Formats: sequence, structure tokens, C-alpha cells
Amino acid sequence: MTGEMAIEGVRKRKPRDGRRSQRFAVDKEALKRLRLVAVAYSHVKSAWFPTKEAYQAEVEVEQRAKDVVAALKKLGVKAKAYRADRYFMAKLLVDQPDLVLNLVDTLRGSDALQTSIPGALELAGVPYTGAGMRGLVIGNDRNLVKELLDANDVPTPPFQFVTRRGTGIRDDLGLPLIVKLNESGGSVGIDNAAVKETYEEAQQQADVLIETYKMPVVVERFIEGPEITAVVFDDGEQVHVFCAEKIFKDSETRKYLFTSFESYSEPDCYHYATVEPAVAEAVTGHARRAFDVLRCQDYAKFDVRIDAATGTPYFTDANANTAFGPSLGLPMTEVLLLHGVKFSKVLASLMTKHARQIYAPAQPS
Repeated sequence: MTGEMAIEGVRKRKPRDGRRSQRFAVDKEALKRLRLVAVAYSHVKSAWFPTKEAYQAEVEVEQRAKDVVAALKKLGVKAKAYRADRYFMAKLLVDQPDLVLNLVDTLRGSDALQTSIPGALELAGVPYTGAGMRGLVIGNDRNLVKELLDANDVPTPPFQFVTRRGTGIRDDLGLPLIVKLNESGGSVGIDNAAVKETYEEAQQQADVLIETYKMPVVVERFIEGPEITAVVFDDGEQVHVFCAEKIFKDSETRKYLFTSFESYSEPDCYHYATVEPAVAEAVTGHARRAFDVLRCQDYAKFDVRIDAATGTPYFTDANANTAFGPSLGLPMTEVLLLHGVKFSKVLASLMTKHARQIYAPAQPS
């Protein structure tokens, strides 16, 4: 989904010895042509969010934008952070950046409104990074994501879309079940007790979330097995896929291990480890297909759980606007580093791709 906080206390791991990073397209001459890159970030106020945890999931983005600006300057690219408030477009029209690096994942506390940013930029003719309106509309709707994955033969757990309190949970979903908000990021609404072992408990949890957040929920079968993070990055020449397994810290109080909201502040809650080649191969093809059918652009993150009984990789969540920045607590950055890819290389490649598109030679008519 959308907003993701940096995990506090995540164990920092160096790339495995002897592991080579994949080659990303980087063109230093193309980077020199960028006069100004605007780093757009969410305007966040606590009053706009239904709960404290929803606010906390988004508030980190301002610092992340500053970090990205600093990283761009190290590449020799002039950059400036722009808060996505009522004056956002006016400031852009005055400064006329070559490109907007879009980190906006909420407007006035609503994930769904983030689609306004690419819409406004399209209208103004300003190039930007990341998914467009269609990709963000899809990515902000768990039900729609799962419908599209299912229709395109990308495995996703059996699920039920619930819009009203009191709706019975179908007994063909199988147990255990996990209940998620239909529109949210940063594991908002998913606490340590989110996995339910009866249909009655799942219905009660769905009722609580609908009442609290005033939005529908998705109830899906919880897949027992390893959790994989799959990061897709399109450098304009090749679509790269990087996989890593989340190794959770042993817990005497949690029967089921998964990324919950509490884990964001839990020291050393998990670390990433490389996956077996057979697992990476099974996930990679599905990840590329999901990237296409969900209309992602530039980069995306997918959460995958491997069924311990069958080995099937089930895609449980998709994030077309995953947190992008140099912090080692961010999933995309952590996974790429495990594969020997530093954030600076990803950023340079992303800027290269867009600089080439912006300054591509005019084609003869």
C-alpha cells in the first residue's frame, strides 16, 4: 500500500561476501542536464488522521524528503523539497523543475487523495517519478489489487471484501485469517493480534476496523510460512527483481510472525536474509507480472508469503509508492543493500532514466 515508516532498530546487514550487484543504467552526462529536481512529500497533520498510529505511519516522510534532497546533491543534481500543501503547484510553476520525485503518499490524511499529485502534474506537463494516477488508484485499493492479481494468475490468498459491520465471514476462506484495512499503509490497523483463528473473531475484528477507520476491510487467509519482500526496479533498460526473506525475532507471546504496526518500534524486530534460488525464481516471474498488471512505474514493493505446505508464493500486498529513501530502516533500501545495491546507485539510475526521457532527441515527423 502507501506510507511506510522506517523500522527502528532493524539489524544493519552488509551484502553477502562475493555477491555482485546487478548493473543499473547510469549516465552522468544525462544527470548534468537536470537543472532542478523537486522532491515532493506529504503534508501531514495529526488532526487529519483517525488514529495516532495512522499519523505516525506518515509523519516520517518530511525527513525522508530531506534525506533524498541531500542524496541528489551528492550526485551533483540541484534539488529542493516541496511540501504537498495548497501552495504546492504554485511553487512548482514558479520554480519550474525538470522533474518531480514523488514521495507523496497521503493528502489531508487520505491515501486515496495521493492520486491528485500525478493528476495535477500531468495537467501542468511536469514529468514525475513513480506510478501515475491509474497505478496509484489501483495500489490504494487492496480489493482491486487482489482481483487483478487473481485474474492474471498471480497467486493471492483467498479473500473477502467487507464493506459493512455485521457481515458474516465466508467459511470457504480457510483458517487462520488476517483482517486488513482496504486503504492503508505502514501496517496501520494490523496489530500483533491481527491473525484470528475463528470466523467469529475475524468478523469482530472487521467490525472494529470499519467503525474506527470508516473504510472497508479485506479478510484473507493467513499463509503460514516464510515472508518474502520482493522489490522491482525498472531502470529503463531492464526490469530488476530483488528478493529477501524477513527473519523475525523469536517471540514467546506471538504465535504468528508477520509485520505488525508494533514492530515498527520494536528493536531488532526482524532482519533480511537472502533467499534460496528456487524461491527467488518462483517469486520473480510473478513479481514482474504484478508490476505490469497493477500499472506500477519505476519501482514497487510486494509482500509475499510462501506456503510452508505447498511452496506456493502468495502475493499478499502491493505498494506502488513504496517508501523511497536512503534510510536503512526502509524495506526497499534494505533489500537492495542485501544484494549489494546502494541507494545512491538506485537514485542515480532513476534520475538517468527520466533525464533521458525528458531530453530525448526529437523524432523526425
